[in-house]
Amino acid sequence: MVKGNKIDIQALDKIFNRMVETIDSSKNDIFTISEQSRQSFEEMKLELGIVRIKLQDIIQENDMLEVQVKQARVRLAEVSQNFHVYSEEQVHQAYNAANTFQIRHSVVQSEEKLLRERRDDLERRMRGLLDTIDKANQLVNQVNVVLNYLTEDLKDVGPALENAKMKEDFAIRVIEAQEEERKRISREVHDGPAQMLANVLLRTDLITRSYDEKGVERAIQELRDLKGMVRDTLHEVRRIIYDLRPMALDDLGIVPTLKKYLNSVQDYNEGTYIEFNSRGEDRRMPMNYETAIFRLVQECVNNAVKHGSSKEIRVNFEWLKENVNISIKDNGTGFDTALAKKNSFGIIGMKERVDLLDGTMDIQSEIGQGTRIMFKIPIKK
Repeated sequence: MVKGNKIDIQALDKIFNRMVETIDSSKNDIFTISEQSRQSFEEMKLELGIVRIKLQDIIQENDMLEVQVKQARVRLAEVSQNFHVYSEEQVHQAYNAANTFQIRHSVVQSEEKLLRERRDDLERRMRGLLDTIDKANQLVNQVNVVLNYLTEDLKDVGPALENAKMKEDFAIRVIEAQEEERKRISREVHDGPAQMLANVLLRTDLITRSYDEKGVERAIQELRDLKGMVRDTLHEVRRIIYDLRPMALDDLGIVPTLKKYLNSVQDYNEGTYIEFNSRGEDRRMPMNYETAIFRLVQECVNNAVKHGSSKEIRVNFEWLKENVNISIKDNGTGFDTALAKKNSFGIIGMKERVDLLDGTMDIQSEIGQGTRIMFKIPIKK
């Protein structure tokens, strides 16, 4: 990779890409294991519900048979002690009744034992699956951390590159790789969890069978509640997909996409008012520029809502001939800019994005006085 004082950029890129592909492939395998485990868990959950209902029924029958066996034994003992009083037919009937109840009681006890064993086995396997799912999720998170280090922190090798142009190209490729990863995750979430949740709606009829003995009205209410919950979950999954990668950015550009995004943030945060203004003639820019600007605004708005407890946010765009000026102002709690610049990864990440676009960033904030963040981004044709 290093020849004299020069770095073999092609060899570095090849090693880097191979490393990212290998890690990404491993993450996909872990994700597949997790989804298969989730599917098995849901299937076992349905079976467990049926087994519990059957076990409840068999326990009731067993209790009833115990009473009947006792009564039959008392009857048989009475007939046996007073043999001269009862006819041979009555003695025979008492014996057959006691024997029949005893045999049925033994069969029911065996069935109860088998159902209990099946229930315990399902519960044990479900606990194992939950542990597998949890570990898989932890592994995916750890792999994501590694991928973030590879795709974000590798820009630290910039000073070793031959010139500033090479550094800029390399950093932009890193950002593009991040966005491609977000696109891929968006597709996976849409094709995976969203589809699985949709299938749950189709399988709700199975619950009806499980609750037949508890009444039709209750079963119907359970189904309605479940469907409502699933619909809400589907809506939330689609919102997450949009946050990961707003598809409208590719087709419509930065201004329409931000309008839609800010409206969704306002809808999901009751009591929060977000005003968006764009002055001048907006225009399309290279995709990496539009993506970076979207992420900058997204980071500022999220910080204002989540960390600043802001109830009023104003986002302003001013389109000039050579650059676009962006201002995000909120009425939140504010913060100490001296401390935040040293310790906030969010601010550091925004500063790095702005630097890659040859722009500038200015933060004005005081505790209790809200925050104003301004960006000046050159318009690259």
